[in-house]
Amino acid sequence: MLDPRQADELPGELDPALRVEVAHVTAGALVHQGRASEDPEVVERLVALVETEGLDTVAGLWADSPARTLPGALWRLYVLREWVRRDAGTIAERYRSGFARAEVHDVLAGVVTPPGPDDVSRLVDAVLSGVYAGDLAVALERAAAFCRVLATGAAMDADVVEDSDVDEARRMTRGASGLVRTAEELEDAARLWRADDLD
Repeated sequence: MLDPRQADELPGELDPALRVEVAHVTAGALVHQGRASEDPEVVERLVALVETEGLDTVAGLWADSPARTLPGALWRLYVLREWVRRDAGTIAERYRSGFARAEVHDVLAGVVTPPGPDDVSRLVDAVLSGVYAGDLAVALERAAAFCRVLATGAAMDADVVEDSDVDEARRMTRGASGLVRTAEELEDAARLWRADDLD
């Protein structure tokens, strides 16, 4: 298996079939190795993968993968975590405003109310830890519910600014729509994992 650095050193573009294979092999190896380990430090390192390897490296591996695949689902989880890390204050505000109105299952139980920036960061880390040390389908569903709450909060924010800044309201609405789509993709991935068909 080629690691990303080796792949970058190959002359010319990486063959698309090889790129797909690398994405699936790396995602499968990370998930299965992480789930096989009983060492909590291994899980911590896997959760912090973007911090150690860089978002560009992870993107090079998985960003082009379809949502209904393991690498595609992992990509969405790591991007969600990175977004929360970079803008935890805004995420916490949107979570607070969206939680009361979003129709989500109890998979988010245990989140302090109202959550602050550190709380949403811990929640996303806990969700990602569940990929490696818990039920992967539940982790995907929790991430989906989190996205739905944020989408509701973003839509509510868009309503607030619509009269004063139409362009910003449109941007927020598009963002909310993207979060709903991501939630649906993560829910599909959870169903596929339960059916032993997420590869």
